[in-house]
Amino acid sequence: MIVLTSLNKEKFALNCDLIYRIDEAHDTIITLIDGKTLRVMESTEEIIQKIIEYKRNIYSKLPEGV
Repeated sequence: MIVLTSLNKEKFALNCDLIYRIDEAHDTIITLIDGKTLRVMESTEEIIQKIIEYKRNIYSKLPEGV
């Protein structure tokens, strides 16, 4: 899960495996695989970095050979 900020400045956690695409307009729009959309304050690049950090953290804890 990654922590993002909604436009009303509330923090929430999002399962990044549910992201279909990310678009930037005046704000950042995340489209989920079920078609729902979320508008957040973070930029596309910030979201990508959060996903990379999250995945690194998860995969670094796997035993060797998995």
